[in-house]
Amino acid sequence: MNIENQAGILVVDDDAGHRATLRTVLKSWDHSISEADDGHSAVRQVKAAPFDLILMDVRMTEMGGIEALKQIKGYNPAIPIIIMTAYSSVESAVEAMKAGAYDYLTKPLDFDELRLTIERALEHTRLKHENRDLKARLKNLADSREIVAASDRMKGLLDMVATISPSEATVLITGASGTGKELIARAVHANSSRSTGPLVAVNCAALTESLLESELFGHEKGAFTGADRRREGRFVQADRGTLFLDEVGEMSMAMQAKLLRVLQEGEIQRVGGDTPIAVDVRIITATNKDLGQMVAEGKFREDLFYRLNVVNLHVPPLAQRTDDIPALAQHFINRYAARNRKQIKGFTPRAMDDLLKYQ
Repeated sequence: MNIENQAGILVVDDDAGHRATLRTVLKSWDHSISEADDGHSAVRQVKAAPFDLILMDVRMTEMGGIEALKQIKGYNPAIPIIIMTAYSSVESAVEAMKAGAYDYLTKPLDFDELRLTIERALEHTRLKHENRDLKARLKNLADSREIVAASDRMKGLLDMVATISPSEATVLITGASGTGKELIARAVHANSSRSTGPLVAVNCAALTESLLESELFGHEKGAFTGADRRREGRFVQADRGTLFLDEVGEMSMAMQAKLLRVLQEGEIQRVGGDTPIAVDVRIITATNKDLGQMVAEGKFREDLFYRLNVVNLHVPPLAQRTDDIPALAQHFINRYAARNRKQIKGFTPRAMDDLLKYQ
């Protein structure tokens, strides 16, 4: 549909008077109308311009509606086509339905029925496109990133990932250690407009404050003992891509202030340097801590918290999504069996029962 309430509709009928009536009615419903007086003209117009829907008579002096329907469907299978028919040609309407028509209406047309049929056809097409796109995105998330999502909670999380990934919003991923926060971060990046750019990951808990500053921002030659050459930081390496900061709750207050400045200004300075460097980076962070509680205790900057927590994705612990356990178990069996060239079919019922009961 071209805009929310308007569709581009092609009316195909060799009766000029009937076309004129339909033109008046459809325009009163805020649709944009094009016309064709035979099947040949309809096929040419469909190949020349996109339409949201076709309303076509089945009987025309030149190429009839059935043949035109087949040719149009061969060119664009997705376009909904509503066939108009007289009572005497119901057989042709049935043939048209078998050839891919969305629906058929009998003449003289009931305009209330026509309006409802058009609305249903357009909504059906819109939902098909949305479902196709969402399924493709979710399949990419689950398959390419090894995210196992058998439970409703994980499916809901992946649905949200697919929805928010195309935006530029910062994302805070929360959840206990081992729940797969980095996999979710990679999925957000893979389904974003930055997917062709780099994804750079930094574990904030693995480095001291001074090393983390150099790791993120880089340093100039001679900035400190051992700095024998200039080094680019992770922000520069992630330019036009995504920077994933894991365990962001371990960052010192001083480093939090420097990260906040980058988010506010969109630029960094290397350690030992004084030249601002513009960076175009999307920030995704993750933590197993309660940052809200840390803010209340004065251990995490409130302004930074709100900058990072524009979108929150919470990865539930396995105990809250036990439906994932059999699928996860099979996933790891398949992985390690292939890696070690072993043939392992699966778990015994007793072993699986023990896994499901484990707390």
